[in-house]
Amino acid sequence: MNAQFEHLVQRAEQLITRIEAVLPQSLSMPDWSASFAFRYRKRSSGHGVLEPVRHIGALRLNDLKEIEPQKEKIQRNTLQFVRGFPANNVLLTGARGTGKSSLIRACLNEYAEQGLRLIEVDKTDLIDLPDMVDLVAERPEKFIVFCDDLSFDEGEPGYKALKSVLDGSVAATTANVLIYATSNRRHLLPEYMKENLTYTHTDDGEVHPGESVEEKISLSERFGVWVSFYPFTQAEYLTIVAQWLDAFGVAAPAIAAVRAKALVWALERGSRSGRVAYQFARDYAGQHASGA
Repeated sequence: MNAQFEHLVQRAEQLITRIEAVLPQSLSMPDWSASFAFRYRKRSSGHGVLEPVRHIGALRLNDLKEIEPQKEKIQRNTLQFVRGFPANNVLLTGARGTGKSSLIRACLNEYAEQGLRLIEVDKTDLIDLPDMVDLVAERPEKFIVFCDDLSFDEGEPGYKALKSVLDGSVAATTANVLIYATSNRRHLLPEYMKENLTYTHTDDGEVHPGESVEEKISLSERFGVWVSFYPFTQAEYLTIVAQWLDAFGVAAPAIAAVRAKALVWALERGSRSGRVAYQFARDYAGQHASGA
């Protein structure tokens, strides 16, 4: 009889363990000393965790060229935030490969020693954003929640969660959290030609957008700072190429002689972005160092 009872107890404990594994669990504290940056990840069980980023790129603000106005805005806002002064959530939009994400990572490296931390979250996990904000609310550090390449389709759940955290929730936003997001879309939602038909015109000539347009504008308006990035000119592209070649240790005469190759590289890729300039510099510097 005792053996049967012990067997039933064991089976019950196993069942309870399985049930607990699938029940929602609160987000647990990571080891904050493990890194300056963390990624929010969903396990196969559906539980979210903050994983430390073990290897953070050494990119600094001085490494980013030809985006001085954008750099000044982001650096100023971030420095205000780190020092405990009022600062805004930031939306960086524009051409691909022009330094939007790099600028945020460079700010982290610049101000990590002053208490800045970064939590990277995918847009599909933004529904858990309120839990992340609650988790860090009492921490002494300043946290940037970073969502790269942000855009939404109609009805995605993360849209409402982000909108609520940015502005509009009954819960006050904590002073040690800001949202920084990059996107190729200014209003973060797809826009359609038919929506132009919803605009109305008043007798005095004013134009008023329809409800669908207002809804799409409302999310991006919750970001206090908008920073726009534009495609680089040929001269700007070559300046960035030269800067990265110099960083990789290529001598000045070789840098001057390689301009034509850099332009062909960009032509083949159909872009003169900063990313393309960096990729060319890595390729050339590798060949130059190996003697290929």
